[in-house]
Amino acid sequence: MSKQMIISVMSKDRPGIIAEITGAIYALKGDLADLNQSILCGYLTMILIATFEEDITREDVLAEISHIQSGEKFEVLIKEMDIPIEIASMPLPSDTYILTAQGKNRSGLVHSISQFCFSHGINILDLATTLTGDQYTMVLQLDLRNTASMDTILADLEIFSRDSGLKLVIQHNDIFRVTHEIGLH
Repeated sequence: MSKQMIISVMSKDRPGIIAEITGAIYALKGDLADLNQSILCGYLTMILIATFEEDITREDVLAEISHIQSGEKFEVLIKEMDIPIEIASMPLPSDTYILTAQGKNRSGLVHSISQFCFSHGINILDLATTLTGDQYTMVLQLDLRNTASMDTILADLEIFSRDSGLKLVIQHNDIFRVTHEIGLH
């Protein structure tokens, strides 16, 4: 029997962190199922899902990561799953949309967008933001399965755009992927 763990790591960024963390998992004969990492203001955040043999504990994983010789301290959280996550069987919902929002930076922009989504029953699957000069840009991946009609959402987004001063564009995830992915031939 095996067990699955979700591992979250944060550290000041430098080359080699991913190799070190995945090396610690490999040393424990862990099987890496999924990994997502990002750099934000010079700090690396990583979340990964790994499967281990039944006798490997959270403490074993933490000890293996703690033995990494590094100038930076790793902040680590580990959650052992009661019910394993089936990674391969978790496709995006068919009603997945991408919302881009741009506008002049000010306090509360992410809150206002997330509150709009919450009030319309929209689940935010992924969110990325960036600030360039005084322009704030957000890209949100949204699950619209349990929401009002698309016509209602579009009408409310138009009002929200006007009231917030944000330029908003929403499109189906499939259209976004086709128009934004670079094909290597």
